[in-house]
Amino acid sequence: MASKHPQPSAAQKKRSAVQKDPSGVQKEPSAVQAMLGGFAPKLVELTDNVLFGDIWKRPGLSQRDRSLITVSSLIALNRTEQLPYHLRRALDNGITKDELIEIITHLAFYAGWPCAMSAIMLAKTVFAEPAYAEHA
Repeated sequence: MASKHPQPSAAQKKRSAVQKDPSGVQKEPSAVQAMLGGFAPKLVELTDNVLFGDIWKRPGLSQRDRSLITVSSLIALNRTEQLPYHLRRALDNGITKDELIEIITHLAFYAGWPCAMSAIMLAKTVFAEPAYAEHA
């Protein structure tokens, strides 16, 4: 899979637009703010501002490549709680369902069968969601 630099999807643009206005001021709470805002404010700040506000936007890798790396890492480490979000993000960033299935199949031999089986069951659930049913 050669590195391509696709334009952000409509879902990705919408997600970015909801989180910050053009001046960078938070308009609506991010997903992590809604989940953890008052409970772990520093972790929320680091997630929104450093991880997604800086690291994910660095020019060295495309969003697609970052999603491929992140999904692969989460599968290999069997981090299933974070995986559905990143599978959705990967689809939004241009990785196809077939590519995600192939990644999971490939990782079965490097990360282990249980990791791959857990990941494929989560992928099946995400792919069945109405918002992602139309993705190739």
